[in-house]
Amino acid sequence: MKVIKLEEYGGPEVLKLEEMDMPKPAEREVIIEVKAIGVNYADTARREGQYVIPTPLPFIPGAEVAGIITEIGNGVKSFQVGMRVVSLIESGGYAEFVAIPESALIAIPDDVDFSKAVALPLQGLSAYHILKTMGRLEKGESVLIHAAAGGVGSIAVQLAKIFGASKIIATASSDEKLKHAQKLGATHLVNYTEDGWEEKVKALTDGKGVDVALEMVGGEVFNKTVKCLAPFGRLVIFGAASGEQASFNPGLLMRKNQSVIGFFLPQIMRKPELFQRSLVELLGYVNSGELELIVGGNYPLAEAAEVHQLLQGRKTIGKLVLNP
Repeated sequence: MKVIKLEEYGGPEVLKLEEMDMPKPAEREVIIEVKAIGVNYADTARREGQYVIPTPLPFIPGAEVAGIITEIGNGVKSFQVGMRVVSLIESGGYAEFVAIPESALIAIPDDVDFSKAVALPLQGLSAYHILKTMGRLEKGESVLIHAAAGGVGSIAVQLAKIFGASKIIATASSDEKLKHAQKLGATHLVNYTEDGWEEKVKALTDGKGVDVALEMVGGEVFNKTVKCLAPFGRLVIFGAASGEQASFNPGLLMRKNQSVIGFFLPQIMRKPELFQRSLVELLGYVNSGELELIVGGNYPLAEAAEVHQLLQGRKTIGKLVLNP
């Protein structure tokens, strides 16, 4: 089978298309023929050796896969050959076939496209738990969502609306992306490439600031976002797409009882009572039409390097998907 592997850290060019042996199912594992692979900023951080946890080499990236079960191992009880499934895995997703534990599988309805299904495990669950579990967003509160046209952002805008946010302030780097966020439910739009955007956010909240902010850019954007918080405001940080780390004085939070909270999805996945319930809830929103999963583009597996360039160039809208 074909896989995308990296044997050194670096730019997109280190992603190489190679061949390797097909996997075999271990006890309580299944093999799926991969139909769609989600591409995420975590993949680019892995490639650069900058991820939250170490990335051993050689390495096959890819944490989101959807496909069809082709083989089952001993002890598998809840799934059968031919079933359509989606899964969040640690690594190895940039491949034509993947071995996955039964406990990590989620059946997907026949009317949900594979490419859309891969938006749920990582980005859907991230958006849900950033807003609800970590951000503790309550009905009537205001929320600031950076990169609102991206994979997590486009879902977060919709979920904020579903959860009853009074103001959903979306930021993005272009008018096209802002219009997209508006269609999804954003009530106010701000271009964060323009000077003084943080003052615009404050003005939109009558000087109070926002109750919850989602931040994944890093650097100066992080520091300006802290200034946008209301008293008792919560900023949830879940990445640093710019590659810049911010210098920050935590004592500034004391004056207004504000919080900066870190989010890392694998910790949520270690609590089945959290992720299983929330995933069922998300699938319900998809089936009812309340939540639209946006696919920004489908690309052959061999073009993984080009897709990483597109993602890091911040010129895309929605979920980027590789199709083996």
